[in-house]
Amino acid sequence: MRRMAVIVALGALLGMSAGVVTASPALAGRGPKWSIGPPTPFTFPAQYCGFPVLVTPVVNGEYTKILKAADGFTTFLFTGPFSATLTNVQTGKTITEKMNGPGKFFGNPDGSFTEVHTGRNGPFFLAPADAQRFGLPGLSVTVGRLAFSINAAGAFTSLTLDGHVAVDLCAALG
Repeated sequence: MRRMAVIVALGALLGMSAGVVTASPALAGRGPKWSIGPPTPFTFPAQYCGFPVLVTPVVNGEYTKILKAADGFTTFLFTGPFSATLTNVQTGKTITEKMNGPGKFFGNPDGSFTEVHTGRNGPFFLAPADAQRFGLPGLSVTVGRLAFSINAAGAFTSLTLDGHVAVDLCAALG
């Protein structure tokens, strides 16, 4: 279950932040090694809200910079305007949310990682046991500083939210 969350998290992160580096004027404003790319829609499985949630990007001005160190550590820096439409696949109920960040991802050679987000971020997701453990919804948009670490086995080792849940997406779409 937790490994699935990590796979979905990394897939979403890479999907939202992957892009082709081009010599466009838009990229020139961010400086070297920043990329922007259109994220593709993806679906959170029903385990998070009790129904599948389709996430469709609406605005993507999110830039990402990937820094790789020789010792195997990787850092992703991401910032810029991002919003998405979230849809309850069973009922068709839809909302649109801004989730601009910024954030940082610190990947360790052993597969463990830490993420730190500030501002308005999401969609943040937790498996049911972790949602209960940390007192947060299964799928949400948060405001403030959200920091969490996941070990190489895919389990949360820490999570702190110095802010609040702006939108409980499960409740809003249910």
